[in-house]
Amino acid sequence: MQKILDLISEEVKKAFEAADYDAELGRVTLSNRPDLCEYQCNGAMAGAKKYHKAPLVIAQDVAEKLQQSDVLAEVSAVAPGFLNMKVKESFVSGYLRNMKDAEKFGLQMPEKPKKIIIDYGGANVAKPLHVGHLRPAIIGESVKRICRYAGHDVIGDIHMGDWGLQMGLVITELQKRQPDLIYFDDSYEGEYPAEAPFTISELEEIYPTASAKSKEDAEYKAAAMEATYKLQSGVRGHRALWNHMMRVSVDDLKKNYDNLDVEFDLWKGESDVQELIPGMVEMMKKGGYAYLSDGALVVDVKEETDTKEMPPCMILKSDGASLYNTTDLATIMDRMEKYRPDRMIYVTDKRQELYFEQVFRCARKTGLVNADTEFIHICNGTMNGKDGKPFKTRDGGVMRLENLIGDINEEMLRKIRENAETKGYEVNEQEAEQTAKVVGLAAVKYGDLSNQASKDYIFDIDRFTSFEGDTGPYILYTIVRIKSILNKYIEMGGTLTGTVIQEAVNDSEKSLMLEVAKFNTVMEAAYEELAPHRICAYIYDIANAFNHFYHETKILAEEDAQKKSGWIALLILTRDILEVCIDLLGFSAPERM
Repeated sequence: MQKILDLISEEVKKAFEAADYDAELGRVTLSNRPDLCEYQCNGAMAGAKKYHKAPLVIAQDVAEKLQQSDVLAEVSAVAPGFLNMKVKESFVSGYLRNMKDAEKFGLQMPEKPKKIIIDYGGANVAKPLHVGHLRPAIIGESVKRICRYAGHDVIGDIHMGDWGLQMGLVITELQKRQPDLIYFDDSYEGEYPAEAPFTISELEEIYPTASAKSKEDAEYKAAAMEATYKLQSGVRGHRALWNHMMRVSVDDLKKNYDNLDVEFDLWKGESDVQELIPGMVEMMKKGGYAYLSDGALVVDVKEETDTKEMPPCMILKSDGASLYNTTDLATIMDRMEKYRPDRMIYVTDKRQELYFEQVFRCARKTGLVNADTEFIHICNGTMNGKDGKPFKTRDGGVMRLENLIGDINEEMLRKIRENAETKGYEVNEQEAEQTAKVVGLAAVKYGDLSNQASKDYIFDIDRFTSFEGDTGPYILYTIVRIKSILNKYIEMGGTLTGTVIQEAVNDSEKSLMLEVAKFNTVMEAAYEELAPHRICAYIYDIANAFNHFYHETKILAEEDAQKKSGWIALLILTRDILEVCIDLLGFSAPERM
């Protein structure tokens, strides 16, 4: 199904051609003066030089050809040469009826879907999720859903940090505390216990303790590096402890990501590609790409067009140890062999921009990917406190993600209770707590995604949880209001099936229709730009347009049954589109608020 702008543009292009001008001058855009018109065309300005005519004369010629249009109700030529237009109510209602009947509201599907892998999350084993993990998870989940809705084959991979020095640090500290554990007996050949010798809480305390010790004690750090080497070399006891760490950590990660409604298709980590590294390194050496520099193995990735310094990509350290670069490159190689993706998208903190540019260039130069394989790095900004600095706890520490979510849910529950008290009805505590979680998640996700991913933003719990303004709760409140009207309509004996959208009878109804009609345009832009904030802006405009329509129109009190049925049909489409959009953003709406 064509976008509404394209259909209007086609109409205007025909008029330019009929007036003996280039049809391509007839491209239509949304009006930047909605108080004057709904759409505009500036083609006459561009055609003035080519046709040696005043822009206003060209615009007048075209406007005359459009007077009998089936699409446009009003067309006026305005100095110095703009075409201002309003569309016919019959055209808009017909377009919405087609949307309502079409799969995915008429969004065009790709002729050849892409295979896409999205690498997001970036969680580390043995470490709790903190607020720094919030943005990659939320943005990556939404981008994954948007790409899928656009018709592509998408795989989401958490790509855990599960093989580095942190593993050795945990094992070293564990051995200091419990030296008699069977895992540290090199002569032991039996089966290891099924239960881990630590809980997730203990594990999360062990790592920072060990990390702090390693920074102050060189001998301790050396022991941790030795433990890391033993693990990576396959020492049984160390591997068994690592397996425990993986099980305990992944179970906890899944619980936390479930609370965020974030799902990964692959739970792979650095450990999954370790066996591929030697062969990859050998290939890079034989191909003449990798060479020794100060004992380290590197690949030059600088290009002639670079205006800034671009350091070589290090493949192995001077002691032969691999790095994150090595693991990421081996992961790319693994993905190409197993999935053949057309596109790989990475969602990480923008401070890693240079790092990923090196990795992507190295992968291309060494032939790990096809010539047409796309790499995209979505660099997210930071979530800051009201002081403009990265968000911290009150005592200055890094806040755990589950604590942040808990604070949001508590604030939402408080507001739900407060609202009930103001309106004089009793709260069902169980229902209120569940609603607080749903609305709280919307507050967090919308508060994040309504910002452009690359921008930093201020995390303001009071603003994010407000039921007014550009917030998640406001969007949900609008959806719940629509559901309430539809439910009351059914209680009054109406039926939601067989309703047909009619021509708008007032300006607020037409404004709502025109906002809803932008769906395909917005979805295409959100996919092309990998930009969830486009969807946020769209549903905020729809919510405002609906609430304006609602306050001006007595929907359920209308005596004209056909008119009322038409409004109900419009509400059904509005609800359905809003619910699809919030699902793409990664949250849902409750039945009541």
